[in-house]
Amino acid sequence: MPYELPPLRYAVDALEPFIDAQTVEIHYGKHHTTYLKNLNAAIEKHPELFAMPLKEVLTDLTKVPEDIRLTVKNMGGGVYNHNVYWTCLAPGQGGEPIGKLAQAINKKWGSFEAFKAEFEKAALGRFGSGWCWLSKNKNGELVIHSTANQDAPMQEGLEPLLVIDVWEHAYYLKYQNRRGEYITNWWNLVNWQEAENRFS
Repeated sequence: MPYELPPLRYAVDALEPFIDAQTVEIHYGKHHTTYLKNLNAAIEKHPELFAMPLKEVLTDLTKVPEDIRLTVKNMGGGVYNHNVYWTCLAPGQGGEPIGKLAQAINKKWGSFEAFKAEFEKAALGRFGSGWCWLSKNKNGELVIHSTANQDAPMQEGLEPLLVIDVWEHAYYLKYQNRRGEYITNWWNLVNWQEAENRFS
């Protein structure tokens, strides 16, 4: 069976005023959907891959036949990264981390504010298109890192917990070139319960 687009957990206008409805419509309905369509078209040449979860496919790309490997990396990463991104957002959220994740953030960075500053620095510092992540490594330690284009954390041996999309299509309609303002406002939508679930 081809991979499917997970439904949004909220209405397209639910992230207003921080992320506008038109951006969500285009981002989810066109960009995310196109990545999925192109991924499924590539894998139809080797349909046995559909039996594997997408995360597993992306974790070890050597299992992907060479003729479609680059397409699967780019399009599959586009699907997976966006799947995580939409679940990391929720209306009326924001605030600060909770539970064991909050403890781990405080242990690693000393405070939530110090963590935020490091995360924003990494998100602003991503040159061109990409993502900024809070992930954990194989030892369970937290890592702030950014990936280019549609590269996924699993390709670095990391487990994603939280992500912001810093491709221009994620914010340009509302913020134009003001990536920093988009990042600042993104904190108002962070679904810390989702991040805590992933951490645990």
